[in-house]
This record gives sequence, C-alpha cells and structure tokens, in this order.
Amino acid sequence: MDTYTLSFVIPVYNEGRQIYKNIIILTDLLSKNNINHEIILVDDGSRDNSWEEISKLCNNKPGIRAFRLSRNFGKESALCAGLDAVNSDACVVMDADLQHPPELIPEMIRLWQEEGYDVVEGVKMSRGKERIVNKLGAHLFYDVLYKLSGFDLNSASDFKLFNAKVLHAYRQMGEHNTFFRGMSEWVGFKRKKIPFHVADRTEGTTKWPVTRLVKLAITAITSFSSIPLHIVTILGIMFLIGSIILGIHTIYMKVSGGALSGFTTVILLQLIIGSTLMISLGIIGTYIAKIFDEVKNRPRYLISQTVQSSKSKM
Repeated sequence: MDTYTLSFVIPVYNEGRQIYKNIIILTDLLSKNNINHEIILVDDGSRDNSWEEISKLCNNKPGIRAFRLSRNFGKESALCAGLDAVNSDACVVMDADLQHPPELIPEMIRLWQEEGYDVVEGVKMSRGKERIVNKLGAHLFYDVLYKLSGFDLNSASDFKLFNAKVLHAYRQMGEHNTFFRGMSEWVGFKRKKIPFHVADRTEGTTKWPVTRLVKLAITAITSFSSIPLHIVTILGIMFLIGSIILGIHTIYMKVSGGALSGFTTVILLQLIIGSTLMISLGIIGTYIAKIFDEVKNRPRYLISQTVQSSKSKM
C-alpha cells in the first residue's frame, strides 16, 4: 500500500437504490490500484433507505465512516460535514451516483503525488442527459457569475482532489451559506483540470429541482460579488440624470406655452421607476438576509447519528 492516505467525501441524498452498489464499485477500484483510503459518507437527511444501506456497508466493508444529518440541510452543508471530518493527506469530493467517473481517480492522485498539484479538478466536457432548461440556466448563471466576480466556473464540477494544505485553507472560510465550487476556486493554489464526460445515472433522478438551483445561484452570486448593490446606485444616478433633463424640458415647455399633455408618459414613468425601486429593494434585501443568516451564527449542519466500519483502513 502507498504511504499516503486519501479520504473520499461523498454526500448522499435519497440514493438507497444504488449507494451500496456504487460504493462497492469505488472500493474495488481503489483496492485494485493499491490506494490507501477511507470513505466518508454524509446522509443529508434522506427520506428513503439510504441510511440503512450505508449502515450495511459499514458492517460489510472496512474503511468507511458515515454521518447522518438531523435533516436535509442541502448538498453544500453535507459537503462541509464531510470535509470537517477529513484527517488525511488529501481528499477527493465526488457524487454518490458515480456520474463523476472513478476511473479518473488514479490519474488525479498521480498529478497530486508526482507533479505536485494542490488541486486536481474534474471539468465537464458534456453535461450528460440534462434537461435543456437546466443546461441553458447553468450557462447563463456561470456567465453572469464570471462577469460579476471574475471566476470562470463554466463546466466546473464538485469532482475535486484537495491536498491537506488546500483543505486547511478551505476550512478557514467561516461563512455559513457556502458555495463549494466558488470557494474551492477562490483559495487558489497550484491547480490542474481533468476533462470528463458526465456518466448517465443508473438509478433515480437528479436531486436538483429548478427552485433549489435558483437558490444556489443567488447564494453564489451574492457570496462572490457586491456588484448588484452597485447596480442599484448606478440606476439611481441614471434616473436622477433623466429626471433633471425631463424637468428642464418640462419647465421650458411650460414657459414657452407648449406644456406636455396626456397621462401616458406619466404612467410609463411611474411604472418604470416603481419597478426599478422594487428590484433595487429586492437586491438590497437579499444581501441583508445573508448578513442576517451570518450574524445568527447557527451551525452549518447537525449530526444525529454516526457509524463506522469495525475494521478501518486508516
């Protein structure tokens, strides 16, 4: 066995139909390549039999630790729970459905061990069998995020290898509303990208409805850019300039005897200004809500149960 140790952090939500089989596939590949490892599974409040299958894995396979969160906190919080439990030379984050191909793991380890990369990240060459609405929404979100924050996360994924130095840097970021892809990009360090094709799911469906994706997008944008707040200021200045010009023009027309007539212009101006004010208040309110969440200082997650293999590889 190699001298280094590697932890695999895998969040799980309603994967009872395939989690046992998928982890067996992963452990067989790791054993075949003599990779000294442990697997950390985080059950994010699953409503199916995922926890029972995870407990069965711990009874039958060595080197597995599992945590069950007290409710569904979301994938970002589940990732935090897993990463907080890592005490290894490096860790790999991947999905439970094996849409992140395990076959790339030996190459990721080689790039870390032999070429000295601190972060090895998988980037999507294709998004698999994803709905066209989700694909368009993802491209739009990443384009907006890039323009606002300067971080190009297009085709990025959660499939990453961190060494201990990067993991320590990640843990130093104390915000409660996390965006793993953005935060892992923000820390920097020596990085290498590996392209991969997203595999088809063998069981179940995606756990990311449109509403949750929108919420994640808002969290990501507000976490990495304050430009939307400046847009409110810019809109205010634009309307102030427009009001001055319109006021001067109105006074001139009044003095010259050619006053403007009709209510259409007034109604349109009221609708435009009113809509702008409501949007501006919404943007400001979003940032205030984030501040409110942070000052409450509630934990990112709560663990209700833990289980681990009786025989550990570590």
